[in-house]
Amino acid sequence: MPPTIGTNVLGRKVLYLPSFFTYAKYIVQVDGKIGLFRGLSPRLMSNALSTVTRGSMKKVFPPDEIEQVSNKDDMKTSLRKVVKETSYEMMMQCVSRMLAHPLHVISMRCMVQFVGREAKYSGVLSSIGKIFKEEGLLGFFVGLIPHLLGDVVFLWGCNLLAHFINAYLVDDSFSQALAIRSYTKFVMGIAVSMLTYPFLLVGDLMAVNNCGLQAGLPPYSPVFKSWIHCWKYLSVQGQLFRGSSLLFRRVSSGSCFALE
Repeated sequence: MPPTIGTNVLGRKVLYLPSFFTYAKYIVQVDGKIGLFRGLSPRLMSNALSTVTRGSMKKVFPPDEIEQVSNKDDMKTSLRKVVKETSYEMMMQCVSRMLAHPLHVISMRCMVQFVGREAKYSGVLSSIGKIFKEEGLLGFFVGLIPHLLGDVVFLWGCNLLAHFINAYLVDDSFSQALAIRSYTKFVMGIAVSMLTYPFLLVGDLMAVNNCGLQAGLPPYSPVFKSWIHCWKYLSVQGQLFRGSSLLFRRVSSGSCFALE
């Protein structure tokens, strides 16, 4: 499926690349089905570490001490409880993210090796050794800051928006008010996750940038000085939301690509 050129709402030309499913099919053709699972082991280990960290923190800081929001609370009291709950969630998320991020970096680098047909990062232990030798301890935490910022913005945005919608837009006299309130946070989570997607994208790009793999070097990617440099570059190129859709992979038509 060849790329097509379209126009976005701002009138800017946009290059639409084949969908995620087309890419997945190509990976299967080249590497077989096993190619779809590159980086799976460190990703599973990262998720497991995050879960264990959260469980341990709940034992040290029991969530029972956090008051739950009740419909009987007045606006000031309920907002105070939401802030307290969100602060608690943010603390757990930030700590678990920092501890699990090195494994996320390894997972990302294992995946992007497909681009250059490389095998620099194979096992978790050998990858840890390579990163420490070449980049030191800081190499395990590249891309961490935008990920943390994305997590913080997501938690506060989702929880506060859900609270204000439930408090000011959902009338208690409405028969389905309770059911609507139960889904508000879920819907807000989807909406806010779309807005915070650029943080995830920038963090992942920084995790593989200039690490010795072709996917993180020109002509596939510029060498970024910092995550802010990466953000500005993507913004100028109109690529802050690239890869956010499973159906279309789009980037600005002015971008350069190495095609074989």
